[in-house]
Amino acid sequence: AVVDVAIQDYVADVASELIYQNKSQISKEVLFAFPLAPHMAIYSFQACSEDAKVQAVLQDEAQQLHEATGGWENLKYLQHQSEHRGKVLACFLGTLSPGRELVVTLRYVQELSREPDGAARFMLPPTLHPHNMHYGRAFALPSAMFLLAAWNCLTSKLPYSLLLTASLQSPRGVAKVQANFSLTSLIYTAQDRSTAQACPQYPPSHDDVELLVYFGEPTAASAVLEKGDPGAPPGSLLGDPMVLVMLAPSIPEAVPGQRQSGEFIFLLDTTFLECAQVPLQSRDQDGDSLLFLLKSLPLGCYFNIYCYGETTAGIYPRSAEYTQDNLTEAMRLIPSTGSSLGDTDLLGTLRSIYNTPQPHGHMRQLFIFMTGLPPDNEAIAAEVCRHRNSHRCFTFCFSTDSASLAVAMARETGGEADYVCSDNSMAVVVLKSLKRALQPAAEGVSLSWTLPHGLEVEVLGGTPQFIFQGQHSLLYAQIHGQAQDMTVAKGAMTLQYSLDGQDVTHTIEFPLCPQGDGRLAGHRLAARRLLKRLLREVASGSGDEPRHRAVEISLTSGIICPFTSYVGVRTSQRVTWHRGPLALLPPRQSLIPCQILELRGSGTVSSCYPKSIWEPPGWLTAVSASWLALRRLTHGIAALPQRGACSKECKPPPPSISSLKYVDPWAFAACSPHFGTWLTKAIAECQELVALQNVDGSWALSSGLASVLEVDEAEIKGKMPAEVMEPSIWATVLAVTWLHRNNKSYQDLCELLEAKAVTWLCTRAVSQLHKCLEAANTLLGSSVNPSVFRL
Repeated sequence: AVVDVAIQDYVADVASELIYQNKSQISKEVLFAFPLAPHMAIYSFQACSEDAKVQAVLQDEAQQLHEATGGWENLKYLQHQSEHRGKVLACFLGTLSPGRELVVTLRYVQELSREPDGAARFMLPPTLHPHNMHYGRAFALPSAMFLLAAWNCLTSKLPYSLLLTASLQSPRGVAKVQANFSLTSLIYTAQDRSTAQACPQYPPSHDDVELLVYFGEPTAASAVLEKGDPGAPPGSLLGDPMVLVMLAPSIPEAVPGQRQSGEFIFLLDTTFLECAQVPLQSRDQDGDSLLFLLKSLPLGCYFNIYCYGETTAGIYPRSAEYTQDNLTEAMRLIPSTGSSLGDTDLLGTLRSIYNTPQPHGHMRQLFIFMTGLPPDNEAIAAEVCRHRNSHRCFTFCFSTDSASLAVAMARETGGEADYVCSDNSMAVVVLKSLKRALQPAAEGVSLSWTLPHGLEVEVLGGTPQFIFQGQHSLLYAQIHGQAQDMTVAKGAMTLQYSLDGQDVTHTIEFPLCPQGDGRLAGHRLAARRLLKRLLREVASGSGDEPRHRAVEISLTSGIICPFTSYVGVRTSQRVTWHRGPLALLPPRQSLIPCQILELRGSGTVSSCYPKSIWEPPGWLTAVSASWLALRRLTHGIAALPQRGACSKECKPPPPSISSLKYVDPWAFAACSPHFGTWLTKAIAECQELVALQNVDGSWALSSGLASVLEVDEAEIKGKMPAEVMEPSIWATVLAVTWLHRNNKSYQDLCELLEAKAVTWLCTRAVSQLHKCLEAANTLLGSSVNPSVFRL
């Protein structure tokens, strides 16, 4: 394979040429399949043999000017009989004779993830570097077909070679490149080190190809101007220059348990309430996930609960301040587990939330629980996407049919999607998501521009209102108009945001002389971003104009959208002559199947893939190692028949959940051979204590607390140190000490609750904590370390 990678800050354009040879003694039909990753967009594909050339051409689906006449059975067989799942570009390439070669040329663009140290991370997909993979035996194909893909493992060495070149560019300068293989020294092609080239000496033979590219000093914002296509009309998407903007503010770690702003909204459906078993009168039921979730919220925030079904209204008309009285009232108003909420109206509930103003200075985050696929799922995804810059979604699905929607909502808003395999693991899953939701963020993010007279800028897709710790935002801003002298002019971009109540400003300058090699990676990725916006407008019923605009952008940029489709045009390379006077006939053309397929296989995957090929930023991480191979191969999720929600028996996620952050309790089996029983017992033991905790983190000295601690109330009062003037201080120290007696059991469940309690203690009685802890250890027979109380 010959692969040429052009990396410009945090986008990449990959041009690859793969050569295949039929070494068998018989002719074989060839089917090419290329797995698609979430942040990848193919814009060119063709295959050439001595006999013919096949080129993938986009067309307007509404017109259907061209349609393949044969070969569809091969693609259908691949779609239904493949053992793999996810989206692939599949193209039937015809017959390859013995000894003949086939050259496949594939071009795609891709957004690169930004590492915490500022590096751009690029990984080559396995189809372009199979190393210990092999082609053609993923499953049995009819008609002696030869499958070109990279799915299975092979221990023997392949007759394969890789020639890789990487062109690097950034106005901040290319500082260094790290790789998991031997590289030649960087060859700088500009005096200011803004461009460079890197080539591998020995590409890895048994591992993925991975590059980490460092551009100067990491900054909170960067801007690169990419020149447009000289052949495109001025004012068009491809014709005008594009600014690639990376926003990555430096955000420090937060101290847990502190007061914190934020608006937390919980959307529950009927089955979740049954699984969560929200206690209304008693506090002795298992699996009280909602109790742990609500009690773990920080002081200073706002919250609301929507039980979407017969009504789209929340428990409160607007989110209420997180106080003891409001939380008690909310728990009282939650419908009982046996009540019927009717058909789920998630769309109406979301619209009701979006139409309700959020509290000033409080970032909105939604926790959405789904046990089945709601009606109008496409409209739901479009509605969430329309508000993607103003909130974040954490989604939890309990069955396969809601997985696709769960991932779409989380991906669009920068949240996380979780597959919950049983009610035993639900509390741990939702609390881990809450911990991430409590990460600090840059709020009130805004961009302003200073440009020469005659120029204006348009940010495609808008600017996010906030950026959370560990996240970054890649934006595309197009410059329209004409300045007098673009070669010497400069522009300035100012990033402003608020961090922990302090206003922060960063201004960077960038040259307006367009750069780039003409491959238009930024423009094509901007087209992909713009297409998503237009699809939302179409879904909301905005007339025909958004659809026409989407088709135009798709056809000119080469990026497929739901309103366009591929068709393979096969042109014969053989020369045909008339009989009689010499006259050359034009090449013969025919149409063959070529399209994006959603594979629906059995999901049997091999575990021999190394670390993740497709690592989307932030929220797509898996815990269960047995599903890592699938995540490297696919990004789409097939909507499958519901298997039932909240199963008591914990099963691995179906392979369609390839993009979910699957939390598998059996991954923790090393801690206990009976994890499910152990976790259920842990929840049951501490939920009564959690129910008694106040929202500020404290506990009152009461008979209920004595019952949980299994100590006589009179003895508790008698052992209280004389220095303690407030009984709730002594009660809170006892509660935290009791939790730490079984730290491993309760750590995931009570970490946030404990942090609130310790913060409350440190602000009220730090001088009394040493003697309180000593007395608590004696009373409870424990040996909790003073560091637990930050002593």
